[in-house]
Amino acid sequence: MQTVLISGGGIAGPVLAYWLHRHGFRTTVVERAPGPRPGGQAVDIRGTALDVVERMGLLEQARRVRTRMRGMSILAPDGQEIHRSTEATFSSGRLDSDDIELLREDLVRMAYEHTRADVEYVFGDSITALDEEETGVRVDFAHAASRTFDLVIGADGLHSAVRRLAFGPEEHFAHHLGSYLSVFSADNFLALDHWQVWLRDGGAGFGIMPVRDNTELRIAFGFMSAPLADDLRGGDALRRLVVDRLASLRWEGARLAKAAGAAPDFYCDAMAQIRMDHWSRGRVALLGDAGYCPSPLSGQGTSLALVGAHVLADCLAQAQGDHRAAYSRYEQRMRPFVILNQALATENPGGPASEASLAHAKNALSLDT
Repeated sequence: MQTVLISGGGIAGPVLAYWLHRHGFRTTVVERAPGPRPGGQAVDIRGTALDVVERMGLLEQARRVRTRMRGMSILAPDGQEIHRSTEATFSSGRLDSDDIELLREDLVRMAYEHTRADVEYVFGDSITALDEEETGVRVDFAHAASRTFDLVIGADGLHSAVRRLAFGPEEHFAHHLGSYLSVFSADNFLALDHWQVWLRDGGAGFGIMPVRDNTELRIAFGFMSAPLADDLRGGDALRRLVVDRLASLRWEGARLAKAAGAAPDFYCDAMAQIRMDHWSRGRVALLGDAGYCPSPLSGQGTSLALVGAHVLADCLAQAQGDHRAAYSRYEQRMRPFVILNQALATENPGGPASEASLAHAKNALSLDT
Protein backbone atom coordinates (compact mmCIF):
# COMPACT_ATOMS: atom_id res chain seq x y z
CA MET A 1 0.00 0.00 0.00
CA GLN A 2 1.48 3.33 -1.08
CA THR A 3 1.70 6.09 1.53
CA VAL A 4 0.89 9.68 0.64
CA LEU A 5 1.51 12.79 2.73
CA ILE A 6 -0.78 15.70 1.90
CA SER A 7 0.15 19.15 3.16
CA GLY A 8 -2.96 21.25 3.74
CA GLY A 9 -6.19 20.49 5.58
CA GLY A 10 -8.47 22.94 3.79
CA ILE A 11 -10.59 21.66 0.90
CA ALA A 12 -8.22 20.17 -1.68
CA GLY A 13 -6.21 18.10 0.82
CA PRO A 14 -9.05 16.24 2.57
CA VAL A 15 -10.90 15.67 -0.72
CA LEU A 16 -7.75 14.16 -2.25
CA ALA A 17 -7.32 12.03 0.88
CA TYR A 18 -10.89 10.76 0.48
CA TRP A 19 -10.35 9.63 -3.10
CA LEU A 20 -6.91 8.17 -2.43
CA HIS A 21 -8.31 6.13 0.46
CA ARG A 22 -11.04 4.86 -1.85
CA HIS A 23 -8.31 3.73 -4.25
CA GLY A 24 -6.36 1.89 -1.55
CA PHE A 25 -3.68 4.43 -0.58
CA ARG A 26 -2.74 5.18 3.03
CA THR A 27 -2.98 8.94 3.52
CA THR A 28 -1.77 11.44 6.09
CA VAL A 29 -2.84 15.10 6.10
CA VAL A 30 -0.67 17.64 7.92
CA GLU A 31 -2.16 21.06 8.68
CA ARG A 32 -0.41 23.88 10.52
CA ALA A 33 -3.65 25.17 12.09
CA PRO A 34 -4.76 23.49 15.33
CA GLY A 35 -7.88 22.14 13.66
CA PRO A 36 -10.15 22.67 10.65
CA ARG A 37 -9.98 26.38 9.90
CA PRO A 38 -13.05 28.54 10.61
CA GLY A 39 -13.90 31.75 8.80
CA GLY A 40 -13.44 32.70 5.18
CA GLN A 41 -15.65 33.87 2.39
CA ALA A 42 -18.50 32.13 0.64
CA VAL A 43 -17.25 29.72 -2.03
CA ASP A 44 -18.90 28.11 -5.03
CA ILE A 45 -19.22 24.51 -6.21
CA ARG A 46 -19.92 24.63 -9.92
CA GLY A 47 -20.16 22.46 -12.98
CA THR A 48 -17.88 19.42 -12.88
CA ALA A 49 -17.11 20.09 -9.21
CA LEU A 50 -20.73 19.29 -8.38
CA ASP A 51 -20.14 15.82 -9.81
CA VAL A 52 -17.17 15.36 -7.45
CA VAL A 53 -19.23 16.33 -4.41
CA GLU A 54 -22.09 14.09 -5.52
CA ARG A 55 -19.75 11.11 -5.94
CA MET A 56 -18.49 11.73 -2.41
CA GLY A 57 -22.05 11.51 -1.11
CA LEU A 58 -21.98 15.12 0.11
CA LEU A 59 -24.20 16.88 -2.42
CA GLU A 60 -27.38 16.94 -0.33
CA GLN A 61 -25.46 18.03 2.75
CA ALA A 62 -23.90 20.87 0.76
CA ARG A 63 -27.32 21.93 -0.49
CA ARG A 64 -28.69 22.03 3.04
CA VAL A 65 -26.08 24.56 4.18
CA ARG A 66 -25.96 26.66 1.00
CA THR A 67 -26.52 30.40 1.15
CA ARG A 68 -30.06 31.48 0.34
CA MET A 69 -29.79 34.96 -1.08
CA ARG A 70 -32.88 36.71 -2.45
CA GLY A 71 -30.79 39.14 -4.47
CA MET A 72 -28.40 42.07 -4.24
CA SER A 73 -28.15 45.85 -4.32
CA ILE A 74 -25.38 47.85 -5.93
CA LEU A 75 -24.75 51.09 -4.08
CA ALA A 76 -23.17 54.39 -5.03
CA PRO A 77 -20.28 55.57 -2.82
CA ASP A 78 -22.75 57.51 -0.65
CA GLY A 79 -24.88 54.41 -0.07
CA GLN A 80 -27.69 55.21 -2.47
CA GLU A 81 -28.95 52.19 -4.38
CA ILE A 82 -28.25 52.44 -8.09
CA HIS A 83 -29.18 48.91 -9.16
CA ARG A 84 -30.75 45.78 -7.73
CA SER A 85 -31.26 42.23 -8.93
CA THR A 86 -33.39 39.35 -7.76
CA GLU A 87 -31.98 37.09 -10.47
CA ALA A 88 -28.25 36.95 -9.64
CA THR A 89 -25.57 38.06 -7.20
CA PHE A 90 -21.94 38.83 -7.82
CA SER A 91 -20.82 36.13 -5.38
CA SER A 92 -22.85 33.20 -6.68
CA GLY A 93 -24.09 34.08 -10.16
CA ARG A 94 -27.65 33.24 -11.18
CA LEU A 95 -29.87 32.34 -8.25
CA ASP A 96 -31.75 29.73 -10.29
CA SER A 97 -28.54 27.84 -11.09
CA ASP A 98 -27.81 24.32 -9.85
CA ASP A 99 -24.44 25.60 -8.59
CA ILE A 100 -24.02 25.78 -4.82
CA GLU A 101 -22.68 28.70 -2.80
CA LEU A 102 -21.76 27.94 0.82
CA LEU A 103 -19.38 29.18 3.46
CA ARG A 104 -15.84 27.92 3.09
CA GLU A 105 -15.75 26.79 6.73
CA ASP A 106 -18.83 24.61 6.16
CA LEU A 107 -17.22 22.84 3.21
CA VAL A 108 -13.95 22.40 5.16
CA ARG A 109 -15.86 20.88 8.07
CA MET A 110 -17.82 18.54 5.79
CA ALA A 111 -14.67 17.29 4.06
CA TYR A 112 -12.91 16.71 7.38
CA GLU A 113 -15.79 14.89 9.03
CA HIS A 114 -16.25 12.73 5.94
CA THR A 115 -12.62 11.55 6.07
CA ARG A 116 -11.49 11.67 9.70
CA ALA A 117 -12.20 7.97 10.32
CA ASP A 118 -10.04 6.80 7.40
CA VAL A 119 -7.29 9.44 7.18
CA GLU A 120 -4.52 10.31 9.61
CA TYR A 121 -4.74 14.01 10.46
CA VAL A 122 -1.82 15.83 12.07
CA PHE A 123 -2.87 19.31 13.18
CA GLY A 124 -0.60 22.03 14.50
CA ASP A 125 2.42 21.00 12.42
CA SER A 126 4.02 21.75 9.08
CA ILE A 127 6.65 20.48 6.64
CA THR A 128 10.10 22.05 6.95
CA ALA A 129 12.21 19.92 4.58
CA LEU A 130 11.83 17.38 1.78
CA ASP A 131 14.59 14.96 0.85
CA GLU A 132 13.72 12.67 -2.04
CA GLU A 133 15.34 9.25 -1.97
CA GLU A 134 15.20 6.35 -4.39
CA THR A 135 12.13 4.79 -2.82
CA GLY A 136 10.38 7.71 -1.14
CA VAL A 137 10.52 11.21 0.31
CA ARG A 138 11.94 11.84 3.75
CA VAL A 139 9.93 14.64 5.37
CA ASP A 140 11.00 16.80 8.27
CA PHE A 141 8.33 18.53 10.37
CA ALA A 142 8.37 21.55 12.62
CA HIS A 143 7.37 19.43 15.62
CA ALA A 144 6.90 15.74 14.81
CA ALA A 145 9.69 13.28 14.07
CA SER A 146 10.80 12.82 10.47
CA ARG A 147 8.93 10.24 8.37
CA THR A 148 9.24 8.78 4.88
CA PHE A 149 6.35 8.63 2.42
CA ASP A 150 6.06 7.24 -1.09
CA LEU A 151 4.55 10.51 -2.36
CA VAL A 152 4.06 14.08 -1.12
CA ILE A 153 1.29 16.37 -2.34
CA GLY A 154 1.24 20.09 -1.66
CA ALA A 155 -2.35 21.26 -1.19
CA ASP A 156 -1.28 24.10 1.06
CA GLY A 157 -2.55 27.14 -0.75
CA LEU A 158 -1.25 30.26 -2.43
CA HIS A 159 1.80 30.46 -0.14
CA SER A 160 2.57 26.73 -0.35
CA ALA A 161 5.54 25.54 1.69
CA VAL A 162 5.72 22.36 -0.40
CA ARG A 163 5.99 24.42 -3.58
CA ARG A 164 8.76 26.53 -2.07
CA LEU A 165 10.71 23.50 -0.87
CA ALA A 166 10.36 21.49 -4.08
CA PHE A 167 10.23 24.15 -6.80
CA GLY A 168 11.72 27.37 -5.44
CA PRO A 169 10.65 30.82 -4.22
CA GLU A 170 7.05 31.93 -4.56
CA GLU A 171 7.97 35.00 -6.62
CA HIS A 172 8.94 32.71 -9.50
CA PHE A 173 5.32 31.61 -9.89
CA ALA A 174 3.02 34.22 -8.32
CA HIS A 175 1.45 36.84 -10.60
CA HIS A 176 -0.04 39.79 -8.76
CA LEU A 177 -3.41 40.95 -10.12
CA GLY A 178 -3.27 44.47 -8.78
CA SER A 179 -5.39 44.23 -5.66
CA TYR A 180 -5.83 42.79 -2.17
CA LEU A 181 -8.85 41.13 -0.59
CA SER A 182 -9.80 41.12 3.07
CA VAL A 183 -12.53 38.90 4.50
CA PHE A 184 -13.92 39.06 8.03
CA SER A 185 -17.13 38.52 9.97
CA ALA A 186 -19.25 40.87 12.04
CA ASP A 187 -22.65 41.06 13.69
CA ASN A 188 -25.44 41.92 11.24
CA PHE A 189 -25.39 45.64 12.07
CA LEU A 190 -26.99 46.40 8.67
CA ALA A 191 -30.01 44.15 9.36
CA LEU A 192 -29.64 42.49 5.95
CA ASP A 193 -32.19 39.75 5.26
CA HIS A 194 -30.74 37.23 2.79
CA TRP A 195 -29.69 40.19 0.68
CA GLN A 196 -26.22 41.27 -0.47
CA VAL A 197 -24.93 44.82 -0.89
CA TRP A 198 -22.03 45.84 -3.10
CA LEU A 199 -20.28 49.20 -3.24
CA ARG A 200 -17.29 50.65 -5.04
CA ASP A 201 -15.63 53.89 -3.95
CA GLY A 202 -12.62 54.82 -6.04
CA GLY A 203 -10.00 52.07 -5.86
CA ALA A 204 -11.76 50.18 -3.08
CA GLY A 205 -15.02 48.36 -2.63
CA PHE A 206 -16.84 45.66 -0.74
CA GLY A 207 -19.49 43.00 -0.87
CA ILE A 208 -21.46 42.21 2.27
CA MET A 209 -23.71 39.20 2.75
CA PRO A 210 -25.67 37.93 5.76
CA VAL A 211 -25.07 34.35 6.87
CA ARG A 212 -26.11 32.02 9.70
CA ASP A 213 -29.82 32.89 9.37
CA ASN A 214 -29.02 36.61 9.09
CA THR A 215 -27.25 36.74 12.47
CA GLU A 216 -23.82 37.42 11.01
CA LEU A 217 -22.21 39.31 8.14
CA ARG A 218 -19.34 38.16 5.96
CA ILE A 219 -17.58 41.21 4.57
CA ALA A 220 -15.25 41.01 1.57
CA PHE A 221 -13.30 44.24 1.13
CA GLY A 222 -11.00 44.73 -1.84
CA PHE A 223 -8.62 47.53 -2.68
CA MET A 224 -6.26 48.26 -5.51
CA SER A 225 -2.58 48.05 -4.62
CA ALA A 226 0.77 47.07 -6.00
CA PRO A 227 2.48 44.25 -4.07
CA LEU A 228 3.04 45.39 -0.51
CA ALA A 229 6.44 45.42 1.14
CA ASP A 230 7.31 42.49 3.37
CA ASP A 231 6.97 44.56 6.53
CA LEU A 232 3.35 45.39 5.64
CA ARG A 233 2.28 41.80 5.03
CA GLY A 234 2.27 40.78 8.68
CA GLY A 235 -1.11 40.34 10.32
CA ASP A 236 -1.15 43.46 12.51
CA ALA A 237 0.27 45.83 9.89
CA LEU A 238 -2.08 44.54 7.20
CA ARG A 239 -5.09 44.76 9.50
CA ARG A 240 -4.22 48.39 10.32
CA LEU A 241 -3.96 49.15 6.61
CA VAL A 242 -7.39 47.62 5.94
CA VAL A 243 -8.94 49.43 8.91
CA ASP A 244 -7.59 52.76 7.64
CA ARG A 245 -8.86 52.17 4.11
CA LEU A 246 -12.28 51.12 5.34
CA ALA A 247 -12.50 54.20 7.56
CA SER A 248 -12.06 56.41 4.50
CA LEU A 249 -15.20 55.06 2.81
CA ARG A 250 -18.13 57.46 2.68
CA TRP A 251 -20.84 54.90 3.53
CA GLU A 252 -20.58 52.86 6.73
CA GLY A 253 -16.80 53.26 6.74
CA ALA A 254 -16.58 53.79 10.51
CA ARG A 255 -18.58 50.68 11.41
CA LEU A 256 -16.82 48.54 8.84
CA ALA A 257 -13.43 49.69 10.11
CA LYS A 258 -14.43 48.89 13.69
CA ALA A 259 -15.60 45.43 12.64
CA ALA A 260 -12.35 44.72 10.80
CA GLY A 261 -10.32 45.81 13.81
CA ALA A 262 -12.22 43.48 16.16
CA ALA A 263 -12.84 40.45 13.91
CA PRO A 264 -11.31 37.22 15.28
CA ASP A 265 -11.27 35.70 11.78
CA PHE A 266 -9.66 38.64 9.94
CA TYR A 267 -7.97 37.62 6.69
CA CYS A 268 -6.21 39.62 4.01
CA ASP A 269 -4.02 38.60 1.09
CA ALA A 270 -3.04 39.59 -2.41
CA MET A 271 -5.17 38.72 -5.37
CA ALA A 272 -2.68 36.60 -7.30
CA GLN A 273 -2.48 33.61 -9.59
CA ILE A 274 0.04 30.78 -9.49
CA ARG A 275 1.26 29.85 -12.96
CA MET A 276 3.73 27.01 -13.39
CA ASP A 277 5.09 25.02 -16.32
CA HIS A 278 4.91 21.81 -14.28
CA TRP A 279 3.03 20.79 -11.14
CA SER A 280 5.30 17.91 -10.19
CA ARG A 281 8.94 17.24 -9.48
CA GLY A 282 10.03 13.72 -8.68
CA ARG A 283 7.65 12.26 -6.13
CA VAL A 284 6.18 15.65 -5.18
CA ALA A 285 3.14 17.21 -6.85
CA LEU A 286 0.93 20.25 -6.28
CA LEU A 287 -2.85 20.49 -6.07
CA GLY A 288 -5.31 23.37 -6.07
CA ASP A 289 -4.12 26.86 -5.15
CA ALA A 290 -0.60 25.57 -4.47
CA GLY A 291 -0.14 24.72 -8.14
CA TYR A 292 -2.69 26.77 -10.03
CA CYS A 293 -4.44 29.33 -7.84
CA PRO A 294 -6.88 31.24 -10.06
CA SER A 295 -7.49 33.91 -7.37
CA PRO A 296 -10.87 34.62 -5.77
CA LEU A 297 -11.53 36.97 -8.67
CA SER A 298 -12.25 33.90 -10.79
CA GLY A 299 -14.81 32.42 -8.40
CA GLN A 300 -13.42 29.01 -9.32
CA GLY A 301 -10.70 28.24 -6.77
CA THR A 302 -12.86 25.76 -4.86
CA SER A 303 -14.07 24.02 -8.00
CA LEU A 304 -10.50 23.67 -9.28
CA ALA A 305 -9.49 22.15 -5.94
CA LEU A 306 -12.35 19.64 -5.96
CA VAL A 307 -11.89 18.59 -9.57
CA GLY A 308 -8.09 18.51 -9.29
CA ALA A 309 -8.30 16.22 -6.24
CA HIS A 310 -10.52 13.74 -8.07
CA VAL A 311 -8.39 13.78 -11.22
CA LEU A 312 -5.08 13.42 -9.36
CA ALA A 313 -6.36 10.49 -7.29
CA ASP A 314 -7.76 8.83 -10.39
CA CYS A 315 -4.47 9.21 -12.26
CA LEU A 316 -2.47 7.78 -9.35
CA ALA A 317 -4.81 4.81 -9.08
CA GLN A 318 -4.64 4.02 -12.79
CA ALA A 319 -0.84 4.33 -12.90
CA GLN A 320 -0.35 1.31 -10.61
CA GLY A 321 2.57 2.76 -8.70
CA ASP A 322 4.19 4.75 -11.52
CA HIS A 323 3.97 8.25 -10.09
CA ARG A 324 5.70 9.84 -13.06
CA ALA A 325 3.05 8.53 -15.43
CA ALA A 326 0.32 9.56 -12.99
CA TYR A 327 1.58 13.11 -12.61
CA SER A 328 2.02 13.48 -16.37
CA ARG A 329 -1.55 12.35 -17.01
CA TYR A 330 -2.84 14.63 -14.21
CA GLU A 331 -1.27 17.67 -15.87
CA GLN A 332 -2.47 16.63 -19.30
CA ARG A 333 -6.06 16.37 -18.11
CA MET A 334 -6.15 19.37 -15.79
CA ARG A 335 -4.12 22.06 -17.54
CA PRO A 336 -6.72 23.05 -20.20
CA PHE A 337 -9.35 23.23 -17.45
CA VAL A 338 -7.08 25.36 -15.28
CA ILE A 339 -6.26 27.77 -18.11
CA LEU A 340 -9.93 28.39 -18.88
CA ASN A 341 -10.81 28.98 -15.23
CA GLN A 342 -7.84 31.23 -14.50
CA ALA A 343 -8.87 33.38 -17.48
CA LEU A 344 -12.15 34.20 -15.71
CA ALA A 345 -10.24 36.38 -13.23
CA THR A 346 -8.88 38.73 -15.89
CA GLU A 347 -11.65 38.71 -18.50
CA ASN A 348 -13.49 41.71 -17.04
CA PRO A 349 -11.25 43.73 -14.67
CA GLY A 350 -13.32 45.19 -11.86
CA GLY A 351 -16.27 42.87 -12.48
CA PRO A 352 -17.31 39.25 -12.99
CA ALA A 353 -16.66 37.24 -16.13
CA SER A 354 -19.52 36.72 -18.54
CA GLU A 355 -22.10 34.02 -17.89
CA ALA A 356 -21.08 32.34 -21.14
CA SER A 357 -17.40 32.19 -20.16
CA LEU A 358 -18.21 30.79 -16.72
CA ALA A 359 -20.61 28.20 -18.12
CA HIS A 360 -17.95 26.99 -20.55
CA ALA A 361 -15.09 26.99 -18.05
CA LYS A 362 -16.88 25.24 -15.18
CA ASN A 363 -17.94 22.31 -17.37
CA ALA A 364 -14.81 21.98 -19.52
CA LEU A 365 -13.62 18.66 -18.05
CA SER A 366 -15.18 15.23 -17.74
CA LEU A 367 -14.31 13.15 -14.66
CA ASP A 368 -14.51 9.97 -16.70
CA THR A 369 -12.10 10.94 -19.49
